[in-house]
Amino acid sequence: MQNNKPKVIKDYDKLPEELVEQIKLNYPFGFEKNLVTFKNKEGKFVSALPFEGEQFYYLIRMTKEEAQDIIEDDDDYDDDGNLMEDVQDELIDKYE
Repeated sequence: MQNNKPKVIKDYDKLPEELVEQIKLNYPFGFEKNLVTFKNKEGKFVSALPFEGEQFYYLIRMTKEEAQDIIEDDDDYDDDGNLMEDVQDELIDKYE
């Protein structure tokens, strides 16, 4: 997939809440299986969660372990790592 939006690399904990909610809606079954790997400007491999927003194409830096921890610590996800239905419905109403 080729897109011409500017790329933005960010840490998950520095994202605005609105963007976090849209990411949850895009990844209702967790982040871990959707991580991609790329080389950063220092030439080191970094894993990140891709997300295409309205204005930017985001790469949200996180390791597999961090992806698991984020979902585990988030009350919007159930014990199986799935976005809870009522939360999903609320976010769909808000953003779609």
